[in-house]
Amino acid sequence: MRSTSSSSSPVASTVSVVKTTARRRRFWFVVAGVLLEPLLLWLRGLPIGGRLVVRCRRGHLFTTLWIPGASVKALRLGWWRFQRCPVGGHWSLVTPVRVSELSDDERLLAAEHRDIRLP
Repeated sequence: MRSTSSSSSPVASTVSVVKTTARRRRFWFVVAGVLLEPLLLWLRGLPIGGRLVVRCRRGHLFTTLWIPGASVKALRLGWWRFQRCPVGGHWSLVTPVRVSELSDDERLLAAEHRDIRLP
């Protein structure tokens, strides 16, 4: 009986190359996705991370912890995040806001309302 080794088979080596290429492509896709968010924040003139003022879809302003490439308290949907608004007590899409474009009253309001702290 003849022994067939999968490593010497041309089909097995082709499958191995395809899997390696797919894995490498997936890796670079994830890296690009993680680096894209801080780049977009920087291009829009916003801080790259930390405590940011955000606005929900109903117009409420509040401060939240924004970590590029990660999300602990929200569901990331590209540029937006789906999280609970502490002002209105509802779930909404939120986006970062430039503090320089806010009035003094709006800045004060955003500073008074913070989402939940991390444990």
